[in-house]
Amino acid sequence: MNSNDIIFITDLRADAIIGIYDRERVIKQTISVDLELSTSIKAAAKTDSIEDTFNYKLLSKRVEAYIQQSEFQLIETLAERLAELILDEFDVPWLKLTLHKVGALSNSGDVGVRIIRESSAFKQSSR
Repeated sequence: MNSNDIIFITDLRADAIIGIYDRERVIKQTISVDLELSTSIKAAAKTDSIEDTFNYKLLSKRVEAYIQQSEFQLIETLAERLAELILDEFDVPWLKLTLHKVGALSNSGDVGVRIIRESSAFKQSSR
């Protein structure tokens, strides 16, 4: 990871069809996403202008819509595809994504996966 700043979103929720069991293929479940994205806030801090900062509202709406439209069996697949989408569409060098399948186990709050991914451009420039 580099010295860029981080924009984060926590507990972004959307309902989706996800899971391997028959009941999971018909009843939507709540997915919660935590994101950390590498960016620079220097220009925005200097100008105090919304045009110079990362549009986290646009990101949250895109992530929410993607989750709602998805029908993956595994949270691992959803996490990977979501990371690819964010890296492709939002031009960030790297991200950390935590995906929670809320209430998946009766004896825990949630289960999930956490992945860290870099854009291909960032991988090449950091060599």
